[in-house]
Amino acid sequence: MLLRPGPRDLRIIGFYLGKVATGLSLMMAIPALLALLLGEWNSASALLAGVGISVAFGQLTEWRLATSATLNWAHGTVVVALAWLVGSVLAAIPLYLSGHFADFVDAWFESMSGLTTSGLSVIQDLDHLSYSMSFYKHLTHFAGGQGIVIVVLAVLAAGGGAGTLYVAEGREERIVPNVVRTARFIFVVAAAYLAAGTITLVIALHAAGIGGWRGLWHAINLFFAAFDTGGFAPTSQSIGYYHSATVEAVIVVLMIAGTMSFALHYQLWVGNTRELVRNLEVRSLVLTTLGFTGAALFGLAASGAYTEPGALFRKGFFTMVSAHTGTGFGVNSGTLFLSDWGVLAPASVVIVMALGGMAGSTAGGIKAMRIGLATKAVIHDLKRVLMPESAVVVTTYHSGRRHILRDHTARAATTVLLLYGITYLAGAAVALIYGEWEITEALFESVSAAANVGLSVGIVAPDMPVVLQVVYIVQMWLGRLEFIAAFVLVGYVAALVRGRT
Repeated sequence: MLLRPGPRDLRIIGFYLGKVATGLSLMMAIPALLALLLGEWNSASALLAGVGISVAFGQLTEWRLATSATLNWAHGTVVVALAWLVGSVLAAIPLYLSGHFADFVDAWFESMSGLTTSGLSVIQDLDHLSYSMSFYKHLTHFAGGQGIVIVVLAVLAAGGGAGTLYVAEGREERIVPNVVRTARFIFVVAAAYLAAGTITLVIALHAAGIGGWRGLWHAINLFFAAFDTGGFAPTSQSIGYYHSATVEAVIVVLMIAGTMSFALHYQLWVGNTRELVRNLEVRSLVLTTLGFTGAALFGLAASGAYTEPGALFRKGFFTMVSAHTGTGFGVNSGTLFLSDWGVLAPASVVIVMALGGMAGSTAGGIKAMRIGLATKAVIHDLKRVLMPESAVVVTTYHSGRRHILRDHTARAATTVLLLYGITYLAGAAVALIYGEWEITEALFESVSAAANVGLSVGIVAPDMPVVLQVVYIVQMWLGRLEFIAAFVLVGYVAALVRGRT
C-alpha cells in the first residue's frame, strides 16, 4: 500500500529530476561546442537551445525544490522512471530544431531510442545530418547506456540518495562498496574501451579507405553505438556502408564487450578470469548464441540467400551478434530478413533479440541471467519430481560468487520473463490493427523496440502511424526500466490522485 505522496515527497523527486536535467545539459554542451568549432551554426543554435532549456529547467527546479532530505526506495524508483521520460523530452529539443524530423513526436521517438540504446530511427535524410548533430545522436547512446542516473552519480555525485538511485536504476550489484565509486568505475571502464575501441576503429576504417578527420568521426560514433549496444549509425546503410570485414570484426568485439555486465568487467579488471567460465550469464549467453546462430546459418544456407559460404557466415554471424547483444547494427537491408532469409533465420533473429544480453550491462531484453535462472528452476523442479521425497535438492549458480537458487529468485526471473513476453505480443497486436503488416513483421518490430535492439523490417519509418510510434516509445521505456520502476510510478501517481491504493 502506498501512502499518498505529500509536498515533501514531490519536492524530493523534483529536486533530483533537476539534477538529471543539469546532467543532460552537460552532455548537450559537448556537441554544441563541436558545432561551433566546425561552423555548423544551425546545429549549434539547436544544441545551445537544448542546453539552455535543460539548464534552466534543472537549475530552477533544484533552486525552487532544494532539500537535504534523503531519498527512500519509492522516491528513487519514481525519479528513475521519470528521468527517462523527462530526459528524452529534453534531449529531443535539439533534434527537433535540426530540421530532420517532421514533428516533435518524431524527435522524441529518436531521443528515447537513443537514450534507451534501442537504435530505431525515424530521421529524415540521415546522410545529410551535420557532423555535430550526428555526434549528439550517438552521444545519447553513451549517456543512456551508462544510465542517465549513473551519469548524474558519477559526475554530479547525488549525495545521500545515491544508493537508492543506483538500485532503482537497475544496477542491483555494487561492484565496489561505495555507490558513487561504483558509478565512476563504470565510467572508467567505458573510458578505457573508448580509447582502445576508437583507436582500433580508426585503424580499421583507414584500411577500408576512410581516413583523417572523417575516419575519426566515424570511429567515435561507431564506438558509442557498438559498446553501448545502441545501433545508431552515421549513414543510412549502417555497417553495410563500410564493406569491410575488419571493421565488422572490431565492432563484433565491442558489441560483445558492451553486452557484458559491468560486474563481470570488474572481475576481469582485477584478474579473476575464472569468472568467464563459471558465471551463469556467460554460460547462458554462449549457449544461446552458439545454438541460435547455428540455426540461423543453417536456415540461411537452406534459403539460398547467399551463394558464397564466406558471405553467408559473415553476414549471418554479424547479424546474430548484433541482435543478441541488443545493438541493432545491420549489414544488409532490413526487408531482406523476411523476403530472402527464409523462415528459420529470421525466427532465430527474433528469439535472440527477445532474450537480450547480460543484466547490469547496456543491453536490453529478458537478459541471460533470467534465462539461466528460469532454466535452472525448471531443472530443479524436475529433480524434485524424479527424486525420492526424502531427498534434499539444492540448486546453485555462480555470479561473482556461489549462490543458492531460492524460490523467490526463480519467481522474480520468470515474472519478468512473462512481462517481456506480454509486452512483445501487445506491441505486435497494435501493429496488426492497422492491417498493413503481417504477424511476422509486427512481432519483429515489437520485439526490437521492447528489447531495445533497433533492427527493423520497415515498420519504423518517418511516415509510421503516430499511435504506433507512441506505443514503441512506451515499449522502449518499459524495456529499459525492466517494468518495476514503471509500475511504481503508476502506483505513485494513482496514490497521489486517489489518496491510497
